[in-house]
Amino acid sequence: MTHTTENRTDIAAAVVSLAAEATELETRVNELRQELAILKERMKAVSTALYQDPPT
Repeated sequence: MTHTTENRTDIAAAVVSLAAEATELETRVNELRQELAILKERMKAVSTALYQDPPT
């Protein structure tokens, strides 16, 4: 292989690797967003419970 062909192969491999990593990161970001939404709902429920009038 020529030097140019090797560079193209290296670049292509880097692009594939970065694309795979970006996909993994995007998946993790979506998981974290879901976990934050769940946490927000739990916090809201606790806050509501804390500010309710005590039973008489």
